Amino acid sequence: MRLDRKKVMLQMAKLCINQQKLADRAECSRQTISTVLNGRNCHPELLGRIAKALEVEPAEIVEDNE
Repeated sequence: MRLDRKKVMLQMAKLCINQQKLADRAECSRQTISTVLNGRNCHPELLGRIAKALEVEPAEIVEDNE
């Protein structure tokens, strides 16, 4: 699955967090966050952790064409 960069960035702005803070909340590296925001596939476990960190449902941050 691929993350919708725009949706993730908007939610990050709403929560006033940067990539490092998102990575800390999702218990992964900032590089991992950067990688998936730049179009690499995201496995379901990581998607779940990122969604939880952003306080949204996973379906809200994946690309619509999935």
